[in-house]
Amino acid sequence: MDMMIEGGLLSDKLLQGFSTRVATYDRENRFFLEDFEDLKNAGYLTISIPKELGGQGLSLADVCRWQRRLAYHAPATALGINMHVYWVGLAADLWRAGDKSLEWMLREAAAGEVFAAGHGERGNDIPLLLSTAKAERVDGGFRLSAHKMFGSLAPVWTRYGLHALWADAEGGPRVVHAFMPRDTKGYRIVETWDTLGMRGTRSDDVVIEGAFVPDKYVARILPAGGADAFIVTAFAWALMGFANVYYGVAQRAFDLAVGAVKTKKSMAVTRTMAYHPEVQHVVAEMNLCMDSVGPHLDHVAREWSDGVDHGATWPARIVSAKHHAVEACWKVVDLAMEISGGAGMYKTNELERLFRDARCGRFHPANSMLVHEIVGKTALGIDLGEQPRWG
Repeated sequence: MDMMIEGGLLSDKLLQGFSTRVATYDRENRFFLEDFEDLKNAGYLTISIPKELGGQGLSLADVCRWQRRLAYHAPATALGINMHVYWVGLAADLWRAGDKSLEWMLREAAAGEVFAAGHGERGNDIPLLLSTAKAERVDGGFRLSAHKMFGSLAPVWTRYGLHALWADAEGGPRVVHAFMPRDTKGYRIVETWDTLGMRGTRSDDVVIEGAFVPDKYVARILPAGGADAFIVTAFAWALMGFANVYYGVAQRAFDLAVGAVKTKKSMAVTRTMAYHPEVQHVVAEMNLCMDSVGPHLDHVAREWSDGVDHGATWPARIVSAKHHAVEACWKVVDLAMEISGGAGMYKTNELERLFRDARCGRFHPANSMLVHEIVGKTALGIDLGEQPRWG
């Protein structure tokens, strides 16, 4: 990794600043604006842009390690910024592979534009491949209507990445993947974000009512349910980013719990609770749970970055890594709360926030049901678009 990046991108001083603000963002349910400005000034928003186009030129494997480190100190900040990072990383991977169709995204990101993700829709558990949103073909572009949710970076995005169904397209329904500029008319941001955890992301709803997006901001038009390199790469960058965020949360919870039991006293033991056999058992369970996750994430991200050809099994490999990370995170944080005793119930205890943040990972796509469907069908050689037939 470039020494300038290693030493300067996320310095200890910068991370300490994030750590001091994270509880306030959560408590006040407000966007991590100060963190965002610090990250922007540090060049973090250009982390995955190729050096030839003015960025840091890091691969998915390198970015995942930075996201993990950032999440250790400020989970919501890492999760929110991941939306921008994964769009830019997607464009960068395609660019390096010879597909220059999204070079405009890289150039706009290098110039300071901020990309957000607008894929969440009520009633749609298969994001990107299908959509409840409507795309109508008009002269020069598309007119879009939608109600999107979980759209992180609401206060600062300048390009809103979204998808919508073009139902009457010639040859059958197609999904339009586009980026809506913030100065577009015909949409509104609805402040709905008052949630269990990851509150600092400010992932408010976006209601789009006939907004026009010109063709120059249309990234792909694909058959409904169909996937190409654009879709698979989006999943790789998004889900591996999510996975490493929640692994960072698990690491933080582990360190807090272990540190606390080393000083915690009880009338039932002559030394600290670290010498209690059952506390040792729980700490071992946490450690054993985490031991397999980090190497798994690193292996998948490195193989992706190195261009290893796993063909049609890549989606299963990606969702598997994310699933293992968020499930391990939930288990580790829950066990950390177990040995914290009553202290973990208090809002002033960092574990209380981490417990709520950790639960959010299991809401993120792909959820457990979709993961098992993708992995099961892949193992059985069944097309992912195959629908069950009964009788």
